[in-house]
Amino acid sequence: MKDRSTQVKLWTTDFILLMLCNFLLFLQLHMIVSPLPSYVQERFHANAFEVSLFTCLFALSAIAARLYSAKALEKGLRNAMIYIGLSVALLATLGYYFAAGIAVLLLLRMIFGVGFGMSSTAFPTMASDIIPVKRMGEGMGYFGLSTSLAMSMGPIIGVTLLQGSGFVTLMLCTAAVIVVIYPLSFSLTRKKAARSQAAPQTSAGATANVSGTKEKIPFNRKLILPSVLNCLLSITYGGLVGFIVLYGKEANLANPALFFLFNALAVLLVRPFAGRLYDNKGPKALLIPGAIFVAIGLIILSFATSMPILFVAAFIYGIGYGSMQSSLQTWMIQIVAPTQRGMANGMFLNTLDLGIATGALLLGAIASMTSYTDMYRYSVIFMIVFLLIYLIQGKRSGTFAVSVHPLLAHTHISGTDSDSKESSSTSSAEK
Repeated sequence: MKDRSTQVKLWTTDFILLMLCNFLLFLQLHMIVSPLPSYVQERFHANAFEVSLFTCLFALSAIAARLYSAKALEKGLRNAMIYIGLSVALLATLGYYFAAGIAVLLLLRMIFGVGFGMSSTAFPTMASDIIPVKRMGEGMGYFGLSTSLAMSMGPIIGVTLLQGSGFVTLMLCTAAVIVVIYPLSFSLTRKKAARSQAAPQTSAGATANVSGTKEKIPFNRKLILPSVLNCLLSITYGGLVGFIVLYGKEANLANPALFFLFNALAVLLVRPFAGRLYDNKGPKALLIPGAIFVAIGLIILSFATSMPILFVAAFIYGIGYGSMQSSLQTWMIQIVAPTQRGMANGMFLNTLDLGIATGALLLGAIASMTSYTDMYRYSVIFMIVFLLIYLIQGKRSGTFAVSVHPLLAHTHISGTDSDSKESSSTSSAEK
């Protein structure tokens, strides 16, 4: 007989709206991230390092904005973060039209990063609040699909628009996507604002730590390991979004942006199964094989001399990346208290952007000294480091299971014996 928590609907109107808003937010970002390096190189004759700055400075400004956003979300200022963030991003996007030099364009990318950083933290935090706890892996897997699909479809749309209609058309289409998010999020933010006022009363009965008092919430050190792993994974993706178009020119590939289409297909196929596998077996079942798939995909990509080989590389990389990214986000959400979900999602997105920024700078430097072909082969090193850190930490701690936060332990479905013992001991202590 199923208990009530497993019967709670996952696919509610709010959840679907959140997925759609998050998809559009990341879609408009990645519509311009991949084609921008090619545009900057052709328009301003920039070198590899200058090109990498556009990805790096954007990511760093988004990270800085999220440090404030996480605290604002804990205070219930979700609506402000969404609408102010969208407005700043929209104005910065329209400002591209007036950018006559690299310096102005870099400044606008940084301003855009601030707006994106503010709004992008709110949607996943709202999603993690409404997903049933026992279906957190599955729910965040589906929600993460909106991010992964946007990251895969955005570059294809952006490169097509740039090559077919020019940068101004690309800029206007990107701005239009941001505008669409406003009406979609309106009813959503009204509902969430009403619910958030009742949340402290519900949580207060569970523990004194989540009472209505303004107590400073300390940083959860358990977030460090998944954050480092997420950053390492994102470094490899930074090499893709930053240089796949330029690599295509080097390797004489007709349309390298199609890499992201087959990457998206792989993510679509793997994500539903990955979420359920995470709920049953934990992150180990996904992170280890996922890292291997990512590494193999990068190696095949470095040998791509035709479009079919590129498609195979994209599909294999997508299987690994799609299963790993949602697992890391779910892991980070499960180990913190409900009041710290803004912090957890902020850390996830910050390390995602930090990895992409690091990848753009570091791999761009490698490409300038060698070639884009060698750059993708060197990218494999980060997956080797990923596996070493994860395996060594797991052996040192004696378990690869996620130590679920005590407030969620009584509703957590464990995939390992060690995790089951931990949950039962926690429940006994509470009794």
